[in-house]
Amino acid sequence: MSLSIEDVARIARLSRIAVTGDELAVTQGQLNQILTLIEEMRAVDTTGIEPMAHAQDVMLRLRDDVAREPDRREAWQAVAPAVEAGLYLVPQVIE
Repeated sequence: MSLSIEDVARIARLSRIAVTGDELAVTQGQLNQILTLIEEMRAVDTTGIEPMAHAQDVMLRLRDDVAREPDRREAWQAVAPAVEAGLYLVPQVIE
């Protein structure tokens, strides 16, 4: 697939991008290179190849999900001005 100057001008107009005549030719070449690369990538036979999340085999070092602080919810709610059903009550700010 190849884009014409008219195609590039239409794309620029739809994108609300101001492009001069000289820029149209340069942009046409760049877009056509991208489309050629996409066509080359589509031509590669990828049957039997498992999709990858990353180009390299990278594993994250995960730590155990362990609570490090004691549960002090009851102590904090005991000193709160207003609590109902385990929730802090605050004055209404927006009407």
